[in-house]
Amino acid sequence: MQRQERTPTEQEEFWKGAFGDSYSDRNQTALHKASCLAFFSRALARAQAIPSAIEFGANVGLNLHALQVLFPGIELAAVEINAKAAETLQSSMPDVPVYCKSFLDFDVNCTWELAFVKGVLIHIAPELLPKAYEKIYSSSHKYILIAEYYNPSPVEVTYRGHSGRLFKRDFAGEMLDTYPDLELVDYGFVYHRDPAFPQDDITSFLLRKRGAA
Repeated sequence: MQRQERTPTEQEEFWKGAFGDSYSDRNQTALHKASCLAFFSRALARAQAIPSAIEFGANVGLNLHALQVLFPGIELAAVEINAKAAETLQSSMPDVPVYCKSFLDFDVNCTWELAFVKGVLIHIAPELLPKAYEKIYSSSHKYILIAEYYNPSPVEVTYRGHSGRLFKRDFAGEMLDTYPDLELVDYGFVYHRDPAFPQDDITSFLLRKRGAA
C-alpha cells in the first residue's frame, strides 16, 4: 500500500484518526453488507457491463465486495485515507490495489470503466471539491457514480457534534456543469427507514461520458 506525505486538511485528519477508526468498526454488520448490495444493484441498473472500477474513500470495502457479486471478474482498485480501514480492506481483498492516502493526492495514471464515491464528497473541504471532481472525472473511462447527501444549494450540517465536517450540495450537478461531455443516466434515493435495505438518506447519480465506448 502507498501512503501519503502531504499535510492533510482538518477534514482529512478527522478521518485518518480515531473517528475514522470508529466509523469503520460500526459499519461492518450483515445489514450494512446486504444494503450495499441492494444499493448498487439499483444504482447501476442502467449501466452496461462494468469490467473495472475504482472507489475513492473505500473504507473497509463493503461497496467493492458488492460490485464483485454484481460483476463477476471485475478489476477493482481502492483509495482510502484511514490506515485501519485500508488494512482491513487489503486483508479481505488481497488482489485489489489499495492506496492508503487522500484521494486528492491520488495520481491518475489510467482509467477504470467506473469511478465512484459514496458518502465521501460530503466530508471534503468545499474549496477542494474542484480537485476532487477532477480526480473522479480523470479516473473514469465511461461511468461516474456520485452517491452523497443531496441539497440544491451548499449547506453545512453538524456531524455527530462536530462542525466543519459535513457539507451537503448538488455534487453531481456541479460535475455536469464542469464537464460538458457528462450526461445523466439515472438517479435514485434510499431512505434511512427503508424496511429491508436502509441507507443513510443517500441520493445517487449515475453519469456517463458521451461517446465513450
